[in-house]
Order: sequence, then structure tokens, then C-alpha cells
Amino acid sequence: MLKKIRVTDAVGKPLAHDITEIRPGEFKGPAFRKGHTVCDEDICHLQKLGKKHLYLIDLDEDEIHEDQAAAILAQGLAGEGVTWRDDPKEGKICLYAERDGLLNVDKAGLAAFNMVDEVMCAALHSYTRVTRGRQVAATRAVPLVMQKAPVERAAAIASRNGGILKVLPLISRRAGIVITGNEVFSGLITDKFTPILESKLADLGSVVSGISFAPDDVDLIQQAVETHLKNGCDLILLTGGMSVDPDDVTRKGIHRAGADEMHYGAAALPGAMFMVAYIGKIPVVGVPACGLHHRTTVLDLILPRLLTGEHIGKKELAFLGHGGLCMDCPECVYPHCPFGKGM
Repeated sequence: MLKKIRVTDAVGKPLAHDITEIRPGEFKGPAFRKGHTVCDEDICHLQKLGKKHLYLIDLDEDEIHEDQAAAILAQGLAGEGVTWRDDPKEGKICLYAERDGLLNVDKAGLAAFNMVDEVMCAALHSYTRVTRGRQVAATRAVPLVMQKAPVERAAAIASRNGGILKVLPLISRRAGIVITGNEVFSGLITDKFTPILESKLADLGSVVSGISFAPDDVDLIQQAVETHLKNGCDLILLTGGMSVDPDDVTRKGIHRAGADEMHYGAAALPGAMFMVAYIGKIPVVGVPACGLHHRTTVLDLILPRLLTGEHIGKKELAFLGHGGLCMDCPECVYPHCPFGKGM
């Protein structure tokens, strides 16, 4: 319950909530924090902030203050790799990455949480790469005082499946690369794919354990894949032979090497001819030729997710379509752009 009093009568009384001050272009934040005891010197400042009245709080048994509500919500939202501090400002609590990794947001869970009246959470896009200490979300109760029931309902939704917000670590993999194609194998053209893949893998904390070359021959592609597996590689990337030409036999070679699951085609451009397969639990990735000509492709959307251990299947490749169109800007600023943000 809120009791309204004149600001001139508030001297000696503690503030029930933060008092926000906004100075355009300079400052936006609490001028006075919750619990501050109002003194004579504060009256003029409060009046300049437009405060003619203040409120005292006498909570009923079924009511909760915004700060306590925010803490309950944050506790429910924070899954593995996400932390928060019980230091609400203006009723808001921020959540942070507890480690380097990939932010994973349960989007359906977040929507259900935000459908509860008088609570909210805003987060970064799912699959945003984050470093330890980076803010990933913020939550608050909207009113100063609210009923406990919706807070408890929202917190229950938030905590399902271990929390709506997680930061998953990138697992360091030993990658085997197979460069396919008669032209490269015979030396007619120089391999330019390997340094691109090495750079992308190194940036994500993985290493290239072996590189092999194979012509457009099913048996030799199969042998190259099997050799990398025998050498302990736990990620295989193949380039070339991913189109629909009759002599593009890379997929057949992967299948013969033991792939029992294969998904060809991704709803993203560049990268429609992307492929992901699995030999046991080891992901095998077919990288289309667009990776030679575009700095950012579907590989940049999928590779980090694979490195968290996520199983990428048909559904995941289909969901790329919303936001999966790269605008091929003259100066690429990915990931600070819309590409891949609709997933």
C-alpha cells in the first residue's frame, strides 16, 4: 500500500524507491537511492525534479516491492554461465555473462515470461558471442509495488529448463580440413580456403589438426574423412563439391565415410548450399564456395553453435531464413548488423 505525503513533510523519512534524475545529454540515473533519509537540503533538489509528493510504503502480505521482485525474477532467469548482482537501480537488475561463450536465449520462454503482467526482461539476441562480464539482459517489475502472484508465476516460467538465459562455453575442437576439387588437387589453382578456415577456427578457440586434399573422387574423399577421424579429429570441414553439378561428389564421400545423418541446404544467403552431417556424434560440415568470396556466410552463424555442442539439424537450418539475408555491405561490420539476428 502506498501513502502519499507532501515532499516538505518527508524530512527524516526514508525513500521507498529510487528517485530518477534526467539531464538531457548528460545524465540519467538515480539522484536519490532507495532508503536515503530525506533532509532539509534535499527538498529543493526534489522539487526541481518535479516531486511535490513522495510515497511511503506499507506493504500488504500479498504485495512486493519492485526491488525484491526484480531479484526474484533475475534468480529465475539466470541459467548456467549467467550471473547477477542484488543491487537494483530504479527497480532494474542487470544480468551478466559469467564466462566467455555464446548467449543462448530460450525465445519461447522469454515471450511467455513477458506475457505475465507487470514484469519484463530484455535480452541480447540469442547466439551473441559474449565475454565474461558483459551485460546480456535486464529485468524489472514495472510498478513500484505489485502483487506477489505474477512475480512468482513469471519466476516459475523463467526457471524452466534451467533458466531462460545461458552462456554456453565454446568447446575447443581438433578440426580436420578436406579441400576437394580436381583443380586444387592437381595444382592448377592455389588453395585459398585453408587460411580462411584456420582463422575462423582460431578465433573460436579451436585448432586445425590436419589438412588433406582430394580430387572429385568419392573413394578418395571418403578416405580423407576417415583418416582425420582416425587421427582424433572431432570436427571435419570439407570445401568444394557442394553444388548440384554431376561431378560434385563430396556429399557421397561423406556418406560413405559413415554419416548417418545429413542435412543439405540452409535458409541463408550467402551459404544456401551449406551442409551439416554427423558421423556418430562428430559434426561434418560442408562449406560452400561462397566462403571464398564473402567475409561472412552461413558458416559464421552455425560454427559457433556447433562448438557449444548444439546439434544442428533441419529445423535449425530452416530457422535461419528469418534474418538470414546478408546485405553484402561494402564494409562488413558483422556481427554488428542484422545478419543472423532473426534466429
